[in-house]
Amino acid sequence: MKSQTELANHTQPALPPIRQVEGREWWLWGFAVAVTLVLTFAILSLTFPGSHLYTDRVYALNLREWVRGLTALVLLFDIYTIYQHFQLQRVRRQLAERDRLFQLISENAADMIAVIDREGRRIYNSPAYQKVLGYSQDELNTTSPLEQIHPDDRARVQGAAEKARITGCGERLEYRILHKDGSWRVLESTASVICSADGKTEGLVVVNRDITERKRAEEALAHNAFHDGLTNLANRTLLLDRLGRALVISRRHVDFRFALLFIDIDGFKVVNDSLGHPAGDALLIQIARRLTACLRRADTVSRPQQSEDDQASFGDNTLARPGGDEFVVLAEELRDPSDAIRVAERIREKLATPFDVDGHEIVVTASIGIAFSSNTSTEAQGVLRDAEIAMYRAKNTGKARCEVFDNAMHAGALKRLQLETDLRKGVERREFRVYYQPIVSLSDGKIVGFEALSRWQRPEGMVMPNDFIPVANETGIILSINQQMLPEACQQLRAWQQLFPSDPPLSLSVNISPKQFAQADLPSQISQLLEQGGMDPHCVDLEITETIAMADAERSAAMLSQLKALGVGLDIDDFGTGYSSLSRLQGFRVDTLKIDRAFVSRMDSDPETHEIVRIIVMLAHNLGLKVVAEGVETQAQLDMLVHIGCERAQGYLFSKPADHQTIGKLLAASQTGIIPGVRANSASTSG
Repeated sequence: MKSQTELANHTQPALPPIRQVEGREWWLWGFAVAVTLVLTFAILSLTFPGSHLYTDRVYALNLREWVRGLTALVLLFDIYTIYQHFQLQRVRRQLAERDRLFQLISENAADMIAVIDREGRRIYNSPAYQKVLGYSQDELNTTSPLEQIHPDDRARVQGAAEKARITGCGERLEYRILHKDGSWRVLESTASVICSADGKTEGLVVVNRDITERKRAEEALAHNAFHDGLTNLANRTLLLDRLGRALVISRRHVDFRFALLFIDIDGFKVVNDSLGHPAGDALLIQIARRLTACLRRADTVSRPQQSEDDQASFGDNTLARPGGDEFVVLAEELRDPSDAIRVAERIREKLATPFDVDGHEIVVTASIGIAFSSNTSTEAQGVLRDAEIAMYRAKNTGKARCEVFDNAMHAGALKRLQLETDLRKGVERREFRVYYQPIVSLSDGKIVGFEALSRWQRPEGMVMPNDFIPVANETGIILSINQQMLPEACQQLRAWQQLFPSDPPLSLSVNISPKQFAQADLPSQISQLLEQGGMDPHCVDLEITETIAMADAERSAAMLSQLKALGVGLDIDDFGTGYSSLSRLQGFRVDTLKIDRAFVSRMDSDPETHEIVRIIVMLAHNLGLKVVAEGVETQAQLDMLVHIGCERAQGYLFSKPADHQTIGKLLAASQTGIIPGVRANSASTSG
């Protein structure tokens, strides 16, 4: 290491004081010598009598005065010299203290400090260089400052140094430098110019700070902003950016084709519900890896775009996870639309192989929607929407398949969106009405209860249930509809019970939607409804479809047990359309089976269907369950049901679903004892 005095000669803060001290020292000693010579000459000249023209007496008097004066001057000069000497010593002590302070700062500073002369040679390197970069002082002194700088950054560093020398103003600069272990570190550098007394540049003082960890953190933040944290695939933001670039290229190059594949894992919620969310996350990670492995390089790359050039974008495609159990593949540079179909089929084949998650073998299928660049929206969001619409079509038509988007799908999606909007407005305007369909006892032909059904009375006319109930169930709007209808239905039932007393009293069957059954507080909702309406719980039957009940048998059993504790009746609706068996129903505290209309409508024309209905009725009775047949439309069907021992039925043979006024007339007619077929005729003429 250079001495501190030598360093001070090359650093701007120390340069002026050292030279000033040296100049003052030379001036002091020169002045002392000059004064001494002058005074000595003066005294000597006075002591030689031959050199004076004055008389001896005058000469003696003047000589005495001159000697005294010169002696005083010598004394004053000695005092001044001593004073100046002490001043210089004080300045030297201050400089030594400053040098010691600089040494402490430079040796303990985390930043690397370097002094470089005008030729670019290192004059000084602080000890931090060895701590940060691993190089010794000898290694640094024997190499050029540019040797360790990354080749791609050398031109920038040289340019910044030259600019600082010319302008006298340094700028902040980031560049890479080689560590002794072979790794690259990132430095943040600031250069200050060393100027001479006449203002000329003599060198640079460079302060370098190691910002490698900070840059890594920034890169990690940037990566996380555009990638999914679970699978490390591109996220929705990066996907839309890639998609936007592909659209720009497709508009500039007519031969550039791409397709967007929207992949949704069928039944993924079952994995989360049964094995837990950690297992679901592990499955998603495995799916992401398998998708990455099965797609060829031209199909998928999950790295951020670096170049703005169109040609650099070709082939830079994306596999992304927008969220949940959804994945998206942006397949670019397609030769033919059939290439996208082949990619989708390969994805489905690869996913068909079972996954191993925590010792559980899991088989998944995927529904895939495909949108092509030639027939989709000109906006990235629109293309993604089109592919998603096609995916939902694949799900609705049986799952585990792929569908290609067309304009009809878009029109259907818009129609569905409008229907959802109208449903919400219909709830606000209270446009929904309660219709009732009688349930008849086959032993005496009397009406014993009603099933409450929802109808949508719009200003344009009545909307049939099949046109809005599926959407209401999917969106959850059915909850708001039922909250409006159920109190009204309970109030109407109480009025009928008072007008038409019977033993047992008339009952009301209410359908429980999947959204309602999924609510943990459903028992408390029903209890509050019964209490507010003053209803006898035994007069209310809750209908749950077979599919809902069997989706999660353990949870369904617990929920049905809580509902049963309220005193209400429990019915399994649409029995025969799901995948359960009568033996599985033993675990549920249900009272009644309702045979689906699909079986009842064919039992008078198909002997096998007739036998199925007979066996269902027999086994239900063996389990202590009552049976209600839905969809009875002919006298032959009614006779068959009576013959096999079915207790109750409902259908058009007795009455179509009708409003409370029509049903009130039907109840009054039933008091006369007219047989069911005649009641159906009279009801239809009166309604």
